[in-house]
Amino acid sequence: MSVTTVPSVTTALTAPKTLIPAPPRNHDARGDDNAWTRLIEAVRESGQYPTRPEAERVTRIVLSALGGHVIGDERVDLARALPEEAARVVASQIPATRRLTAAEFVDSVAARIEGATPATARWDVSSVLSVLPPLVGDDLITRILAQLPAGYALLFGRADLSPAS
Repeated sequence: MSVTTVPSVTTALTAPKTLIPAPPRNHDARGDDNAWTRLIEAVRESGQYPTRPEAERVTRIVLSALGGHVIGDERVDLARALPEEAARVVASQIPATRRLTAAEFVDSVAARIEGATPATARWDVSSVLSVLPPLVGDDLITRILAQLPAGYALLFGRADLSPAS
């Protein structure tokens, strides 16, 4: 059984923000074999996972869940902006027939991770989604958030400034 441990709130609040190192200028990201490795290492650092395989497993699960909820041009643009392996994970998902609230999304991820609780799943989701803005760009994240129900911004590491409904 695999169990994800969640660092204390103090650790989460004081941990440095994880940034994915930018590739060299004039570098074609589509052929960048190291982009997937950099993404996994960023998730590993963000989520404080003890091993690379654990960070990779969580990344695949979260991106596959996200892939079913991002549609249209945003899904295409997200797949284009991600490393090739991550793009395949996102693009291979069948679009969801019902929009999940942020809490339901986290619960759906918890159901995919053996031994996960809502708290550990929230940590896993945020560990993956919070490293995406520097990789894919804030404008694309804003467009993705515009098509998702309220509450997802926090999962991407942003303040949720939308009015309560």
